Amino acid sequence: MTNITEPHITDLERDIIKEILNIGLARAADSFAAIAKDKVLLKVPDIQLIEVKELLKLVAQYESTHFIIQSDIKGDFNGATLMLFSSDHVTRLSQLCLNMVEVQKGEVNAMQESLLLEISNIITGAMVTQLANILKANIYGSPPKAPKSHIADSLKDILVQHPLFQPLVFTVITKFTHNSRSVELPLLLFFDTGTFLKILEIIRTFDLEKDRPI
Repeated sequence: MTNITEPHITDLERDIIKEILNIGLARAADSFAAIAKDKVLLKVPDIQLIEVKELLKLVAQYESTHFIIQSDIKGDFNGATLMLFSSDHVTRLSQLCLNMVEVQKGEVNAMQESLLLEISNIITGAMVTQLANILKANIYGSPPKAPKSHIADSLKDILVQHPLFQPLVFTVITKFTHNSRSVELPLLLFFDTGTFLKILEIIRTFDLEKDRPI
């Protein structure tokens, strides 16, 4: 039994995926702005493909310092998103969206958790909808959840569902910009390799000059 050959992605294909995600994030930002009560910009500056071992290391680094929200992507595609909120980010969002004057750092109450779940739902939902529309795929995001520990266990379906496949990860670092101030908002979007190959196959059917998203 042998592993499949690692998928190859060209610079143009990477740019197309990045543009598709940016379109989705632009729509998410408009919805997010209604909560933030100000203009919000969300943009994908770069996309990296990393192996699952590196993913687990990366998530482990964030797990002790960030509040993690997970949403699974189901249907024709199999994947998930992780949104990673630092204590400072939780504080700023609580002050901004919940009008909380004093925020206890390191703790997230029920109201704050609901806010983070809603933000994740808006952003992930907009991206999934955009992917579905452009790639003409039947996909949807499951309701977000907040794993309290051992995030790798909650990702088991993505990581081990197809042991012959090497899952690949899009590491997307977005920028949350509000009132001319920018805060890094780590967002991990990843699929199993079967899904990744489906996306590449769809993109490669595009007339790249005619159909490439602007």
